[in-house]
Amino acid sequence: MKAREQFRAGKNFKLRDESADDRPLRNGDNGESKSAIKQEERELTLQLTDRIAVLQEMLYARRQRKVLLVLQGMDTSGKDGTITALFNRINPMGLRAVGFKVPSPAELAHDFLWRIHYHVPVGGEIVIFNRSHYEDVLITVVQGLIDDKECKRRYQHILDFERMLVETGTIIVKVFLHISKEEQRERLQARLDDPEKQWKFDANDLVQRKKWNDYQQAYQRAIVATDTDHAPWYVIPANSKTHRNLLVSTLLLEIMEDLALSYPDPDPGLSKLKVE
Repeated sequence: MKAREQFRAGKNFKLRDESADDRPLRNGDNGESKSAIKQEERELTLQLTDRIAVLQEMLYARRQRKVLLVLQGMDTSGKDGTITALFNRINPMGLRAVGFKVPSPAELAHDFLWRIHYHVPVGGEIVIFNRSHYEDVLITVVQGLIDDKECKRRYQHILDFERMLVETGTIIVKVFLHISKEEQRERLQARLDDPEKQWKFDANDLVQRKKWNDYQQAYQRAIVATDTDHAPWYVIPANSKTHRNLLVSTLLLEIMEDLALSYPDPDPGLSKLKVE
């Protein structure tokens, strides 16, 4: 089964805590130690990302197609780690990562998609959104900043926006990194316990954690409402960091291979040139 079929959310998607532990690319552990399994998954991910790097160079050379990778997930789900694992071996030319924080006063004065549209990829680019326009139908809902009518209106705006991007040459890959509540607890505690990671800790994470169930409902609702054939959602079990990276790299490579990318044909006049 192709990764796009295996991880596709679909209209019957149900968000379940226990599925965050799934490791769909492993057929049992064959008695291997956890460290051996993780090392194997790292090596497989490197092989896939090396291939992605070649395809990204072809994408950049032609400057025609565009790829937008949207990463969403609860706090500590691994958005930063996924970006590092997938793209640390790729030529930064033609690659951008954009993190969306709390909107500024100027951004709030515009429609919610205004700040998003500025950052979408141009021809030849891969752009990664670390959080995205979906925050405006997630945190705004959980915090009670918009009502149900406005939320549904924003879903429609998102559908129209994404359709426009696809129709103008953008491949949209929307990934939800799914972790369990217990896994989040362990990761937040690890940040508190490690002096070198305490800078990542935000006390507000504990406030938001109390609304875990509300966020799960908001995610499930948003994913079902905005999963389309041209801009589907993929749900990646993310309790295992190494398996998460393997899954996302497998998915992205499959999608990029289907673009049938190649280097541009050389100028016929080049065969007559000689470097003195």
